[in-house]
Amino acid sequence: MDKEGFRKYLQGRNASEDKILQYIQIIEKFDAFLKGIGKDGVNESTSAKDILAFSALLIAEKLNTYDNYLALVRYAQHINNDDILVKAVELIDGAEVMDNLYVKLADAVGESKRDQVFDGIELPPVGTPVEQKPKITQIVMERMQNLVDQETCKKILSPSLRDLDGEVFLEDRKKYLECGSLDSYLIRKGQEFIAELEKLQGEGKRYFTQVITDEVIDFVRNTPLIAQGVREGNTLFEVKIPYMTKEYLAETDDRMKRYYYCHCPWVRESIRSGEISVPPMFCLCSAGFVKKPWEVIFDQPLEAEAVETVLKGDKWCKIAMQLPQGV
Repeated sequence: MDKEGFRKYLQGRNASEDKILQYIQIIEKFDAFLKGIGKDGVNESTSAKDILAFSALLIAEKLNTYDNYLALVRYAQHINNDDILVKAVELIDGAEVMDNLYVKLADAVGESKRDQVFDGIELPPVGTPVEQKPKITQIVMERMQNLVDQETCKKILSPSLRDLDGEVFLEDRKKYLECGSLDSYLIRKGQEFIAELEKLQGEGKRYFTQVITDEVIDFVRNTPLIAQGVREGNTLFEVKIPYMTKEYLAETDDRMKRYYYCHCPWVRESIRSGEISVPPMFCLCSAGFVKKPWEVIFDQPLEAEAVETVLKGDKWCKIAMQLPQGV
């Protein structure tokens, strides 16, 4: 383990001394774990399977906190280990979703019916492999749709099951107000997104977990639905950049193309395996995720739906948001 190099890396990210010590401690634990199973410790060749084995240990010892996984992400960035980076992000991405559904369902229909929906299901802890999540999603959604009326299901899912901090998007609202109109803001939004991707590419950095290539940038630039969103009358349509755009563009198989597009850790692996079928209504959660910045921008709640979704066989998830009066 490169302890001193990691310390300097974290200092460069303005991490506090307490956080630095915490992160170093968890990487030391990972390093000792690997050596204990006959490996050379954590380094550039550490694999995704190693992360999964260590994650199982963290869960068993109740050390599976968000910060401990973030330590793995930061160390992966420090030593340029893509396998650790991608897998560590997967293990925490959207981890709160099923817990939030558990709570929101009880609030909406009562604990008794909530317990019927979740009967026999243990809420997956942080660090649960993504391969195990879609089956839980399928069971919960099928029961929920059978036991709860459709409108209530929509009300639970539509705000998104993710923990989203609206303050993150206040700068976007400021830019929108500066532009003076939605159409002007959309142009600026697209230009800034392309500039961000070009900057990351030039610095050899990733956009979250994906590599940025010339082909990726050209695809985003030539797809306004992704770059900025497209307004048609009183409706704003938006498509998220694929989860793995480079692979999405190269893939010719329709099913795998949909797999590379999907961002949702509670769904994605069901597309690849083809053995699990998650009800498309679950994508209302994604619609809620996409509309959140716009609700901050317009300073009011919006109605949104997934008019296209990979769970229905579409090539991507296209979200339609109804614009407020006067926009």
